Amino acid sequence: MAAIVRLSSVCRRGVKPLFYQSTLLARPLVVPHQPQEQPYMLTAHIHASQALQAGSGSKAASLHWTAERVLSILLLAMGPAAYFNPGPVMDFSLAAALTLHGHWGIGQVLTDYVHGEPKVKMANAGLFLLSTLTFAGLCYFNYNDVGICKAVALLWSK
Repeated sequence: MAAIVRLSSVCRRGVKPLFYQSTLLARPLVVPHQPQEQPYMLTAHIHASQALQAGSGSKAASLHWTAERVLSILLLAMGPAAYFNPGPVMDFSLAAALTLHGHWGIGQVLTDYVHGEPKVKMANAGLFLLSTLTFAGLCYFNYNDVGICKAVALLWSK
């Protein structure tokens, strides 16, 4: 049999609804079970990344999460600092921070959407190659051209 519970008996605050009748507030708590029915088992394959399988209490995962947040806040502060104090130190700092931020972000996308060991290895190799080329290109631009700060200032000036 189905058990019926009134909301007023569960929530003993003494509040009476204005527009509802008390018969509408009775809800079934348990659905009756037919003995001849077999329950359907709903199963799903859930992908867990290697970082999750290593253990959720890992200190390295916690430090990585903290480092990602610190870098994001640092990038927010570097924008105004680069505007008021452009120079080679700021240019190379931006190159490193932007590359690392992009590397970590794309790495999370790959962790979520690339499955299978050979595909993961290829994707990670591509990510490291992309990050290396990005950092090298930004450093080359900073050393041989005007730098990131002045390039953005030139874009805004026109």
